[in-house]
Amino acid sequence: MAKTTRKGSRASGSPFKKTADAFRRGEFAPVYFVYGTESFLADELQRILIATALQPHEKDFNLDIVYGADVDAGQVLALCSSYPVMAMRRVVIVRDFEKVKQAQQLVAFAEKPNPSAVVMFVCRGRPSMNTNPYRAMKKAAADVELKSLYDNEIPAWIAERAREEGMQIEGRASQMLADYVGTDLQSIVGELDKLSTFVGDRKEITVDDVIKGSGQTREINVFELQKAVGTGDYPNAAFIAEQLLQQASNAQGEAIRAISILTSYFVKLRLLTNCQSKGVPRAAMAERIGVNPYFMQDYLGSLRYYGSRSIENALSALLAADFELKGGTMLDSNLIVSLMLRRIIPAEITV
Repeated sequence: MAKTTRKGSRASGSPFKKTADAFRRGEFAPVYFVYGTESFLADELQRILIATALQPHEKDFNLDIVYGADVDAGQVLALCSSYPVMAMRRVVIVRDFEKVKQAQQLVAFAEKPNPSAVVMFVCRGRPSMNTNPYRAMKKAAADVELKSLYDNEIPAWIAERAREEGMQIEGRASQMLADYVGTDLQSIVGELDKLSTFVGDRKEITVDDVIKGSGQTREINVFELQKAVGTGDYPNAAFIAEQLLQQASNAQGEAIRAISILTSYFVKLRLLTNCQSKGVPRAAMAERIGVNPYFMQDYLGSLRYYGSRSIENALSALLAADFELKGGTMLDSNLIVSLMLRRIIPAEITV
């Protein structure tokens, strides 16, 4: 589930970025303590560390990756204390560190590490920092907490990831991809890989690429559905939804995806009404609600049709439809979506 949008962004100064950039510069601490809710970023740090700390021919004798459930502290200590073979350094990565038996024995190593090794202890989630070895690791090692990104940080993360792959992505396309995929970074990378293949020799990903790459058309896609809903256009919204589900290989899955995007849309409208009630300057609203400024006029325009009560009604209808699509009723997907749209769009504004 996406984290609630908050003011500001941690992307540019995140522990992940600082650590990854240091790796790319060839700067390594002897011990890293990596933990947090975003496991994909832990995988990325491992990949970057291995690629930058060792030459390909050095890996056979100087790289060990072990898992906590398979080793005890003594075995880990032996690996960490070993010296490199015909290389500048060795790399030891301990995944699922929280499962290592008698892990307290590794505190002394963290406080006085092997200068010829780079050791990364990786925990799933955030362990209790009030107990050892985690308390000592946090103090002695390079501390890297990997938090899940907020939804308003995802478009910038997509743009940066595309740049790392030698691509550019339009700001609007980055926002659309974020809305389409959500906050699962692994899924986002998968979509970017598909889009890279889709665009071929071109180095820019456009809005049309995001739409066509998802198997939809410029006229019939979830973003046109969102636009129709946002302007209270029930006939057009119903038509797009019907065509969208007919064209989909999995109508139920497509309906669930559309509901997810519309839910995110109405959550942003709710945040926007809150910003207005608090007198937030318009220039700051886009960041507060987590959208590209390019889209702000669309959101502000939707508030002509949706007040606080109708926004809450829409979110309630979307929640009910999501439940029904996931087994809460025997109705087919088309009917569930049609009834949902009829409930969301106020009859008095239907064009």
